[in-house]
Amino acid sequence: MTKKKENKNRSLWGDAWVKLKKNKPAMLGLIVISFAVLISILGANIRPDATPDANDQHPPIAKLTPGSEVDMLQIRKNEEVEKAGFFGKLLMGGSENDYKSYPFLSYQFDGINLIIEDYYVAGPMSKYEASYRSYALPEILYPLDIEKDEKFKVLDNNQVEIYLLSKETITKSIDEMQKEIEEKNITKQKFYLGTDRHGRDFLSRIMSGTIISLSVGLISVFIAIVIGLIMGALAGYYRGWVDEVIMFVINVIWSIPALLLIISIMMIVGKGFTTVFMAVGLIMWVDLARLVRGQVLSLREKEFIEAGRALGFNDVRIIGRHVLPNIIGPVIVQSANNFATAILLEAGLSYLGIGTQIPMASWGSIITGHQGFINQPEYSFLALVPGICIVILVFSFMLLGNGLRDAFDTKGIDSL
Repeated sequence: MTKKKENKNRSLWGDAWVKLKKNKPAMLGLIVISFAVLISILGANIRPDATPDANDQHPPIAKLTPGSEVDMLQIRKNEEVEKAGFFGKLLMGGSENDYKSYPFLSYQFDGINLIIEDYYVAGPMSKYEASYRSYALPEILYPLDIEKDEKFKVLDNNQVEIYLLSKETITKSIDEMQKEIEEKNITKQKFYLGTDRHGRDFLSRIMSGTIISLSVGLISVFIAIVIGLIMGALAGYYRGWVDEVIMFVINVIWSIPALLLIISIMMIVGKGFTTVFMAVGLIMWVDLARLVRGQVLSLREKEFIEAGRALGFNDVRIIGRHVLPNIIGPVIVQSANNFATAILLEAGLSYLGIGTQIPMASWGSIITGHQGFINQPEYSFLALVPGICIVILVFSFMLLGNGLRDAFDTKGIDSL
């Protein structure tokens, strides 16, 4: 008896949440989506490659297998690089490095110089020929004054006078610089998912692609909700010629294949990340508008709507405060499905080369760039991993959408 009383006291949202928690597939989808959102929010703060768009390229180490480790030499750039903090990386999608990394196989010191053996991945029938390059120790450690012809001077007793970019002059011994380089500038970098065909950290590219997919889904769904709610509510509430005009527009858009309409919009407006979510949002609102129209048609004759009219409430107040709150459940369900559709459309557009543009890391563009490796077992992961990510994320939204549909179904609430 007490349990039934508690059920009656719960709101629609409380009942929906209780039912959703009992739906294991939907909760699994919610966990996966939450994990993807967390990766997107933290962004460059947790990626191995924190540069904008995870675009730090190292051609000599292209197509490394997952788990590979490479020795890297960090050489200081001769320029002032503004380092972004935690929130700066969130807003800008990353931060430029003040060091340039060079992969190498071995190294040795030769007085004021460091000599490294260039990294080389030998093919099946290739002959390895070692190549070397030399760097002065001050060039590795400090940003030097590029306006001076002589950027450092070797003094007596192994001391070196160094002219910095900041116009300051410091003196360091060769032994001190060698020790500092070994401790700070020679590092071992692990590539957990290997590297792509340009030598970029593949895990970082996949993580960066998560941001693109969720951003396109979120913004396009928001656009669809705003337009769909307004158009659907107007059509269902006023009926008559308003309904006829809006339904005519909906049917015209409905009759054109979605992908063809999106491509047409992008050909007119231009390619790019912003155009993608605008184009996707402008075609997805029709489904939502039809749903909202049907819901409003069934609600407009209810007693509480008639009571509102009798009390003299204007149409804006009735629609905004009494009609729309009562149809929010189906709207959320449809929006979850639209989210999955938006992710698929963005991936398809990027695969065709008219979506997000280089160097932005979209899962669809990553597949396009590596589709030639699909028949090569050792490199097929470069095309398979982003495809699997798309399938998992879309499937998670479908599971959540189905769970929300069941959760907002008022039938069987008393059985809880």
